[in-house]
Amino acid sequence: MPGPNSFTPTTGLSGLDAVLRGVQRGDNIVWQIQSLDEYCSLVTRYAEAANAQKRRLIYFRFAEHWPLLDDDSGAEIHHPRPADGFDAFVDQVHSVIEATGPETMYVFDCLSDLAEAWQSDRMMGNFFRLTCPRLFDLDTVTYFAILRNTHAAGALQMITETTQFLLDVFRCHDRLYIRPLKVQHRSAAAMNLIHAWEAGDTFRPVTDSGTVSEILAGSGWRGLDDNRIVSHWRRHFAAARAVAEKRRAGTPDPAGETFWFDCLAKLLFPADPGMAPLIRNYLTLDDLLAIRERMIGIGSVGGKALGMLLARAILRRDAPALHAQLEAHDSFFVGTEVFDTFLVRNGLWWIRRQQRDPATFLNQIDEAHERIMRGSFTASTLHQFEGMLDYFGEWPFIVRSSSRLEDQYGNAFAGQYDSVFCANRGPREKRLEDLLNAVRQVYASTLAEKALRYRQRRGLLDAHEQMALLIMRVSGTAGHRHFHPHAAGVGLSFNPYRWNPRIDMQAGVVRLVAGLGTRAVDRADDDYTRLIALNAPELRPETNFGAIARHAQRRMDAIDLEQNRIITGPFAELTEGEEDFPLELFTTREQPDRPPFLTFDGLLKKTSFVDTLRTLLDNLQAAYRHPVEIEFTLNVLSDLNYRINLLQCRPMQVRGTNGEVRAEPPAFAPSLVAAQGAVIGPSRVIRPDRIIYVTPSSYGQLGQSERLAIARIIGKLNQASAGKTLLLLGPGRWGSRDLWLGIPVAFSDINNVTALCEIVAMHDSLTPDVSLGTHFINELVEADMLYFALFPNAEGNRINEKAIRRQPNRLSRLLPEAREWADIVRVVDVKTKTMVLYADAERQRVTVTVEAPPAINSAG
Repeated sequence: MPGPNSFTPTTGLSGLDAVLRGVQRGDNIVWQIQSLDEYCSLVTRYAEAANAQKRRLIYFRFAEHWPLLDDDSGAEIHHPRPADGFDAFVDQVHSVIEATGPETMYVFDCLSDLAEAWQSDRMMGNFFRLTCPRLFDLDTVTYFAILRNTHAAGALQMITETTQFLLDVFRCHDRLYIRPLKVQHRSAAAMNLIHAWEAGDTFRPVTDSGTVSEILAGSGWRGLDDNRIVSHWRRHFAAARAVAEKRRAGTPDPAGETFWFDCLAKLLFPADPGMAPLIRNYLTLDDLLAIRERMIGIGSVGGKALGMLLARAILRRDAPALHAQLEAHDSFFVGTEVFDTFLVRNGLWWIRRQQRDPATFLNQIDEAHERIMRGSFTASTLHQFEGMLDYFGEWPFIVRSSSRLEDQYGNAFAGQYDSVFCANRGPREKRLEDLLNAVRQVYASTLAEKALRYRQRRGLLDAHEQMALLIMRVSGTAGHRHFHPHAAGVGLSFNPYRWNPRIDMQAGVVRLVAGLGTRAVDRADDDYTRLIALNAPELRPETNFGAIARHAQRRMDAIDLEQNRIITGPFAELTEGEEDFPLELFTTREQPDRPPFLTFDGLLKKTSFVDTLRTLLDNLQAAYRHPVEIEFTLNVLSDLNYRINLLQCRPMQVRGTNGEVRAEPPAFAPSLVAAQGAVIGPSRVIRPDRIIYVTPSSYGQLGQSERLAIARIIGKLNQASAGKTLLLLGPGRWGSRDLWLGIPVAFSDINNVTALCEIVAMHDSLTPDVSLGTHFINELVEADMLYFALFPNAEGNRINEKAIRRQPNRLSRLLPEAREWADIVRVVDVKTKTMVLYADAERQRVTVTVEAPPAINSAG
């Protein structure tokens, strides 16, 4: 093989080399062609030069057009597959480039075929922007081609800015003419003239105006109108609109409607076999055309947007009267291509690529966040964002994640990605910058540790994840400083929390709050929410008004339009002066002279809210053929009327309990643990082989730094317990952000746990609330982890702490550095499968028994 100095970069045409003032290592040469035979003529001479130099030549063969080089050309032919998608295609090409190394010569098929395969000129440009610099770094010489007057200006600009050479090729009277459009780091004189390819390698400059005019007149110049070239998406949607217009005019074309519906659905929605039947059954061609009218950029609108649109379409067809009560959605959709282009434009693509590797997925996350938060957008995207701002005026909106993988069957991604409220007040420039920062924040959450660990746990690191956005007008009433809906909540069509035998788990449950729904969706450790069993809304876990008052919501979230941010404050203060707030429906007084409490009793008793929510959830579950979870807002109108804004719908990540054998412990077996009153998850029988027990009384005496140390120990024990059937018991709320209410672990610190118990006690003066209904619980359910709460002072609840403490503690053997905490954290291994956990979801009961001595010892 020749040494490095033997590589003489060339086009294979000495006359053209002279015109270009020489070809250098690293040069990427893009030919703008009218037809493929022009490119083929140039590639042939280039390949001959590679063979003459005994230089390695790689040909990437991916297009539908005829081969540029055959098997006898001396080229190594590789076949990357555009149909596998952008991510996969980039990987396939770059794996060859990295394996081949420096000073190689490359030929690519016409890149215009990529734009057709991906239905996006910009994604073709993104591929070039990723590939060209790497080839430059490796001192290669590479041929590309694009069709003239075919691609939108933005994509052509990306290529022009990145390449070293952009050369126009014309054919006139059976002769090829070449006009340099860009010659980077060369004499600008090369760009002044058109050159004719004459006999052999000779290139003659064309100096007479008549010939120049004739050549350019036949070049198909697109004129001064940059919008004359219509993108793939515009062509498809224009054709679909024409078919829809024929129907409206009384001359329907059913076959055409079906064809264009299928075509547009593939463009707009993630490929999810579980959702495909719902899309076909409930959405219409008019629905898809309406989405496009509100799109910024192109690409998929993501799973969250799809769920919202589907839920509304289901109700429109199956419950039209209820659908008429809904607040119309007023949303915009930012396509996934905007996200991909943002990553490529701001040097983030390769950071994200290494996040798909389990060995490197947490590398450079800080750098990724920094680059995203200072990243820039394309001019066309900024223009569309400005148009959306003009539409909203100064009404608040929320930028919500809607990734490709979100809200699918099996992976909800609940709480993994950010949503950002924008007060949207002030000068237009300030409002635009706030919007861009909100978009950046959601994008940054895609590459953040929390989301990456979630994907790792579910084997999704290598899955093709893209972030779309759903930008929604915030529901509420204008005219006050504090902007918020009257109420908001989360609804589940299957109630996993049965605290009373009268509760029908199949009837569903609602978690309701006053104000913004952030306190219903996210954990609010400083307050409570109202839990409503939809078949028995009058039932409460509390037994008297004093307990009801203690567990009533006192704080609410709202957008402060003066401070331009989300705030949390006392309910009474934030609603003061809001004459339209339905206090009579939301609050209850124990005595006339005492302040009212948020109970929502009037809403439940005097309006049809419960029936509406139950009907809504029943219809959605019937269509999905699976339990569902929704998010909604509620605004009360006059005369006890109200409007619901349906914000989100996704399959609930829980197994059904129908047909399961009741998990009943044998009567003779002594119990180590008995809990009754809060079980989340289906009935099951578990045989633990390790118990981790955090002693409530000892933990309750610890300070802040010591509690953080315990959380770190739990995380290490969790990792050391991979592969084991692990039972974890501890005081207060697991995963609490408030250190005084529980153990502040992240979900990744307990992801190997099989069954998790919250002992609802810390010390005599503090009894924390359980973790019901939060995203933390959703993670437990998605992981098929059993959750149960143990109330030490309630009937039917007990724990034999003495029996646990009698067993050898393996903490110091597993974590020698943690031996000082052995009185607080106890690790007990079960030698044989004699310990059994029985979970009965219908009876809301968990029993851990020891069925044959000795149950537990120090081996394991």
